[in-house]
Amino acid sequence: MIIKEGFKLRTVLGEYIVVAEGAEQMKFKKILNLNASAAYLWQQILGKEFTVGDLADLLVGQYCIDRNRALEDAAAIAETWKSQGVLAE
Repeated sequence: MIIKEGFKLRTVLGEYIVVAEGAEQMKFKKILNLNASAAYLWQQILGKEFTVGDLADLLVGQYCIDRNRALEDAAAIAETWKSQGVLAE
């Protein structure tokens, strides 16, 4: 997976949001709100190919959580990003 070109993480009034920029993302009419953990992951993998396992490794390293919990959380985040149309496989 990889984050599609044209999606940018912004901070607005202390909230993390993903917005679409550029002509290739004209159809994206939403704002994707991220919590701090999801924003951390976004920043770490932007421009890189990644797997759910990669996301889980980042969560374990940053938050010292159990690997199984990290895998569940990473899978949920990836699924949300896929359903919102910001990931390419």
